[in-house]
Amino acid sequence: MKGVLYLIPSPLGDNDPAEVIPSSVLMLLPTLTHFFVEELRTARRYLSKTGLKGHIDSLKMYELNEHTGPALIEEYVKVLINGNDAALISEAGLPAIADPGSQLVALAHKNDIKVVPMSGPSSIVLALIASGMNGQNFAFNGYLPVKPDERKSKIKQLERVSASTGQSQIVIETPYRNNSLFNDIIQVCNNSTRLAVAANITLPDAFIKTKTVEEWKREKIDLNKKPCVFIL
Repeated sequence: MKGVLYLIPSPLGDNDPAEVIPSSVLMLLPTLTHFFVEELRTARRYLSKTGLKGHIDSLKMYELNEHTGPALIEEYVKVLINGNDAALISEAGLPAIADPGSQLVALAHKNDIKVVPMSGPSSIVLALIASGMNGQNFAFNGYLPVKPDERKSKIKQLERVSASTGQSQIVIETPYRNNSLFNDIIQVCNNSTRLAVAANITLPDAFIKTKTVEEWKREKIDLNKKPCVFIL
């Protein structure tokens, strides 16, 4: 009998998991011994906080991130094929969204393995519902190009789509490039375009504001190294 792949949420920051992770997830974790994780150190710290402290060394952990090749992920799925239940855990929030873990999920379906998503925080959804933007028609665009000219061109493209369709355009960025992305948005977008900025969601210092580009130009903010979501 094949195992089950559980998609396990993790906190969006370094707060107590019990503050944002449902009790059903916290009860499930001690029953599992196999974990596919984006980063070993982060996963160990998270699992220790959920009550597994002292048992971490007995767990089998498999690193699955942007450096993990397809051949190794093919090997990982054999853990499930051989009858072991396992968890997929991302660095923060829900796994398989802007996350290489989606490749394992796809292989699980290919091999007729049951996939069970567990409820938990998603910075993308939380930012959207708190933004006042269109929650009926929206698109998650993930990461924008790194090169400044290409990034600005993409921002203008997303602004045009949003203006013509009313569709909310959601993007994220590596935390240390947040300020560059914010500055590009307020530089190239029309003054009347609305921009929502949501940083450190679910943490005590959470910052969620929606303003026009013109209004943002009058406000100084520092988003460096803060998990952040932007919505046009």
